[in-house]
Amino acid sequence: MQSLCRSRGIPVLRVDPHDLDALAGDITIRLDRGVVLHGNAEHVRQQVKPSVSGLGDVESICVVIADASDIRSTNDLTPHVDSYFIREEFLCLSAGLSPVDALRAGPREAERYGVAVAAELHSMVEELLPGQRLVMRLLDLRSDDAARMTAGIEVDAEPNPEMGLHGARWLLAEHHYPAAFRSLRAHVADHFGAAADRLSFAVPFINDSTEFLRLREHLALTADTPLGVFVETPAAVHSAAEFCAAGASELFVGTKDLIQFYLAADRGNHRVAATYQTRHPAVLAALRDTVESGRASGVPVHVFALGADVDHYLRHLPARRLMMCNAELRHLAGPVELPA
Repeated sequence: MQSLCRSRGIPVLRVDPHDLDALAGDITIRLDRGVVLHGNAEHVRQQVKPSVSGLGDVESICVVIADASDIRSTNDLTPHVDSYFIREEFLCLSAGLSPVDALRAGPREAERYGVAVAAELHSMVEELLPGQRLVMRLLDLRSDDAARMTAGIEVDAEPNPEMGLHGARWLLAEHHYPAAFRSLRAHVADHFGAAADRLSFAVPFINDSTEFLRLREHLALTADTPLGVFVETPAAVHSAAEFCAAGASELFVGTKDLIQFYLAADRGNHRVAATYQTRHPAVLAALRDTVESGRASGVPVHVFALGADVDHYLRHLPARRLMMCNAELRHLAGPVELPA
């Protein structure tokens, strides 16, 4: 839900149930800052509109979306958008699917699941303009999220789900996901026509080329089937050149997770908000290394950037391909008139 709200620019106040009793008094929603604050924020300094003087230097923008309507609204904003990115989890939400229930029910249910996901993708591909494409990030369910999404499957609890069994390591362990993915791709080949080439896939939360090659084999992908990689861990940063050599079609740098791992600061914990820095020297060095590894190999690298960081990243990194949420791009494109 946090990811969905973030993509739509909806401020979220995440509160631990144990802290609810302490939430007495005012809650302030700051639309100019996109945040929810506990207390009266009349005297909080107005946020300066992000500087985007270098936006003309952007080669392309990959926009993070939640559904087909985001593609329609974004295409009216800027000519820079050449691709869209959707999480498989959002497709499950749109289709009313419980992925764990479907995948654990056997090959046939897994295949039905794959067809249902493909149908959701089809509605999005139909909204693309000429030259645009859609990237689906494969399922990335942490154990705590999976436990809330299942109707009857028991999911093992983990002490630290953020660093537990999810992403590529979960996909490798899930026996019936290959059947679902095979069914998805077969449906795309049979029903998308020429538009099938406008859809590609990327692997989340992966550490090195060994995992990448194992996953390609697990999914029975042929050598000519493109598969991108999400760089979200320090290990993935140091493996960027290896990913390219192993055949990764493109790299996506997920800075939100990468920053919290580099700085050991939970991005959902307000107590360490000052430590979570999008422009920390270690973070910028990691982004620079990843972009340069891709450039040396001729592999496109897309760096996720908050609106406030776009100009800074363009000036301090060799990055010319950016990722951002739909809401961030809309904010950069100009102020939205709010009802009185």
